[in-house]
Amino acid sequence: QHAACRSSRETSTRAPVPGAVPSVVGERDASAGGVMATEFDEEVMSGGAGGASHSETSSLASAEAAVAGLKPIEMGKDAAAFRDYEGDKGGAQLDRVRMHYAAMRRNQCVAFVEKMEEKWLSFDKAKMTIWEAFEAMEDFVDASDPDTTAPNLEHMLQTAEGLRKAGHPRWLQLTGLLHDLGKIMYRWGEVEDGQDGFTETGPQWALGGDTWVVGAPLPDDAMVFPEMNAFNPDREHPVYGHGTGMYEPHCGLAKLKFAWGHDEYMARMLEHNAPSFPPLGLAVIRYHSCYPLHNKGAYKELLAPGDEDILTWVRIFQHHDLYTKADAAPNLEELKPYYQELIDEFCPGVMSW
Repeated sequence: QHAACRSSRETSTRAPVPGAVPSVVGERDASAGGVMATEFDEEVMSGGAGGASHSETSSLASAEAAVAGLKPIEMGKDAAAFRDYEGDKGGAQLDRVRMHYAAMRRNQCVAFVEKMEEKWLSFDKAKMTIWEAFEAMEDFVDASDPDTTAPNLEHMLQTAEGLRKAGHPRWLQLTGLLHDLGKIMYRWGEVEDGQDGFTETGPQWALGGDTWVVGAPLPDDAMVFPEMNAFNPDREHPVYGHGTGMYEPHCGLAKLKFAWGHDEYMARMLEHNAPSFPPLGLAVIRYHSCYPLHNKGAYKELLAPGDEDILTWVRIFQHHDLYTKADAAPNLEELKPYYQELIDEFCPGVMSW
């Protein structure tokens, strides 16, 4: 169990810390030259103020319109073969997935997430473009994925191409391309923090995998391997383990903290570096791994008005994230000019990682 989680048992109360993605109004860390995200503009999340140029995509009606008349998803294989955690896959792959989730459930807690926010949200680890980041993690394989052992870059391209072929807007196509890029944390992460992507069996429990809301009771009926929830150090916490935990009822997605991983890091990195990136794209990246939330309907007691509209877009995206995984690898050189154009439109230039 991570030391940060052990210390969390000693804390009986903790004020909620906002965790929205769009439009940070945080304090600048002068020593690191980055932004320590402490407060966020929720008006932008809902399509107002600074998000006006993309406000037409912030309503449930427009989300429903986005799927009307579009081409069906081109699945990489039979639908029943996806997210199969107990099927006929190779024993080594499934064993690795189970070990990943056991470690994730044992180590991810409020204290650990706060430690990761302090470490990663100064964005002082490297300077590179989006495409340079792709090249830096071209051989990375996600240990939490039961569906594929292909490099994650192939999956990101498959997701983007699925959204493109289905006729979804350019911002959502680019979101598909970037959604897992936050796993690049392994380049600067530590083994003890579950961020080893260099070795075949290294721990990745703070890089990928289904996330959940920390600081609130774990929803046993909405999580894979629910028996592993017993390992979680916050489960018996006097605040986090009961009711709505450290959150006010219906406080909204913007104020929730999630198990740390690529989602939160990538959304925050883009928000810090690319002010013109569509707010809904940031939201999709931030929430796409929280299957208990968008797939199983957990945490309704924490949702605020407008949150279901955001989750509708997350679900649209997630169908392509899941069902476009295939054995055939996309042709990177053929696709690069198109996606470089999208990168130049929404998140150009050198970024702080």
